[in-house]
Amino acid sequence: MSVRSVGGKNVPAVGTWAIDPTHTSISAVARHLMVSKVRGSFGTFSGTIVVAEDPKDSSVEVVIDAASIDTKVEDRDNHLRSPDFLDVENHPQLTFKSTSIEADGDDWT
Repeated sequence: MSVRSVGGKNVPAVGTWAIDPTHTSISAVARHLMVSKVRGSFGTFSGTIVVAEDPKDSSVEVVIDAASIDTKVEDRDNHLRSPDFLDVENHPQLTFKSTSIEADGDDWT
């Protein structure tokens, strides 16, 4: 991926970019009984980043295989896949679509 400068900020070159799962991770953290944190990750996902000429017109879309949740505890993972939480039988995918991209200091978020 090449970069260009827009308003003194480095941004990726215009185009549609595939998210590379080998160099990307998707993780989540949740509080457990307000005492500890449970960390997990999703192992199967895909997505695209569309970089527009004006970075504010760019977008991100990610589709995650909900059943690929991994907290390193099999019983907990199975419970997370159940109708109590992710309900992967009825909702096999989690989808994220950005609604805006804006400058944040020297970066774009």
